[in-house]
Order: sequence, then C-alpha cells, then structure tokens
Amino acid sequence: MKKLKKFAVGAFSGIGAALTQVSLAAAQLGDVTPPETGFATDIGTLISSLLRVVMVIAALLVFVYLIWGGVEWITSGGDKSKTESARNKITAAVIGLIILAASYAILQLILSFLGFENGLNSVFDTMGTINESN
Repeated sequence: MKKLKKFAVGAFSGIGAALTQVSLAAAQLGDVTPPETGFATDIGTLISSLLRVVMVIAALLVFVYLIWGGVEWITSGGDKSKTESARNKITAAVIGLIILAASYAILQLILSFLGFENGLNSVFDTMGTINESN
C-alpha cells in the first residue's frame, strides 16, 4: 500500500510539473486566439458525438470483460470455482453486448418511425438554433 501511495504522489507531482511547464510555454507564446468554431458547432452535434463515444467505449469495455473471462477460464486449471467465475463473466459480457446492440437498434428504429432517416443528427438539425430570431 505504501508503494502505491508513493507511486500516486509521484505521478501527480509529475503531472503537476508538466502542466506548469505547458502553461509557462503557452504564456510565452503571447496573444493566442482560440479558433472560431470547435468540433461541436451546436448542441445536436455535441450530443450525437457524445452518444457515439459512449457507445464505442461501452463496446470496448464489453469486449475487454469478455476477454478477461476467457483468460480466466483458460487459466482456471480445472478449479470449479474459478471456472464458474469465468463463465459468469463471459455470460455477463455477452448479455451486455446484446443489451448494447439492442439499445442502438431500438434507437435507430424509433428514429426511423419518427421520420428521421439520417439518425440522431437529423433530429437536432430540425430543431434550429437557440438564439434564432423569427
């Protein structure tokens, strides 16, 4: 536990020193203006992008959990409790993958029934901007 605490303190102090150097370097650049537009130009693009990122991260986590269960199964050495634990992990990963795929399919189906053929982006495109004056 002491080694972990020393590692965490060292890592955070190293990150702090790096951030200090970055901020000093940015201050030396002078007058730097931020870009006019960013990645997400409106709230719809932001929500759609966040949903895609969450789905990709969830899929990756499901596959990592599946691989973890497979490795645990292989290394169980015939021990009944370890094999059962590995089987439960594999089953949970498969169920998670099914739930993830089903939620994405249901979302696409609902959007199709509502007439939004281009997915989630078309939902927010039809809303317009918040500050739009009529």
